[in-house]
Amino acid sequence: MAIVVDPNPGGGVYDPPRLPSLFGRITAPLNNPLFTKSGPGGGLFLFLSSLFKLAGLIGGLYMIVQFITAGYSYMSANGDPKKIEAAWTKIWQSILGLVIISSAFIIAGVVGRITGINILEPTIYGPTTK
Repeated sequence: MAIVVDPNPGGGVYDPPRLPSLFGRITAPLNNPLFTKSGPGGGLFLFLSSLFKLAGLIGGLYMIVQFITAGYSYMSANGDPKKIEAAWTKIWQSILGLVIISSAFIIAGVVGRITGINILEPTIYGPTTK
């Protein structure tokens, strides 16, 4: 790991040397158009929107894992009615969870179409600077 010393300590723009990176170039959030496209304060709403989408993704992945484990429990029940019923309960709960997660995004999309307000990716209008 190399230590990089700022050759211009008095100020100005310093561009550190480009080193090969596993993650690529990382830019500051203020320079990233994803966070500045909706004006001042818009970054918070974009962050919350991304957070809700991530929660939906994690919920969907969790449902898939639960569905697979329930299927395995069903196959290994060996005719035991209690184990079969527990496996079916887990399968139905997984399907119900997926329906709830999906319906939340569908309802947000329908409400956005009807009202004209994009709930999943809101646009913030604020005062303009001259």
